[in-house]
Amino acid sequence: MSGRWIVGITGASGSIYGVKLVRYLLEAGMDVHLVVTDAGWRVLHDELGWSVSRRTEVLEEQFGFARSRLIYHSNADIGASIASGSFRTDGMVVLPCSMGTLSGIAHGASGNLLERAADVILKENRPLLLVPRETPLSVIHLENMLKLAKLGVAMIPAMPAFYQKPASLEELTDFMVGRVLDSMKIEHHLYRRWGEP
Repeated sequence: MSGRWIVGITGASGSIYGVKLVRYLLEAGMDVHLVVTDAGWRVLHDELGWSVSRRTEVLEEQFGFARSRLIYHSNADIGASIASGSFRTDGMVVLPCSMGTLSGIAHGASGNLLERAADVILKENRPLLLVPRETPLSVIHLENMLKLAKLGVAMIPAMPAFYQKPASLEELTDFMVGRVLDSMKIEHHLYRRWGEP
């Protein structure tokens, strides 16, 4: 399977979702352009124990099996390839997506590389998928999500299902990442679908 996707990880809880998606895409033979916000690194540290001061080494430890297909971009690098519409990708996923990042995308702020890459995806009419992770939601959050949904952005809230009777945190994570892959139109077998044996 070939392809080229941008994946953003922001400062919302649920960083394991983004890590699992990156790993799945790389294992499937795809190229991944990864952007992690500073708050995203903080959550990776708090939730998964990743070292913020050893970013390059940590990425090598986690994804070194596909080092030629993982391209990491600093969120401050506005001149990166993914900041230009002439750079072809299949789309972009922000997983998890903080409400601050969602707001920046909804208003075209382009204040950092992640927001700029999302802006490029929108203007080039490529798939943009956001996985917001916040509760409860304010009217501001809902209005920003509605604005983006009207523009064709896929909103996939981090709401795992329980009908498959998950026995572990990993199975809950697999379900959520599987739902994202469904929206990306990428085949997988991460969870048992309703009606399947």
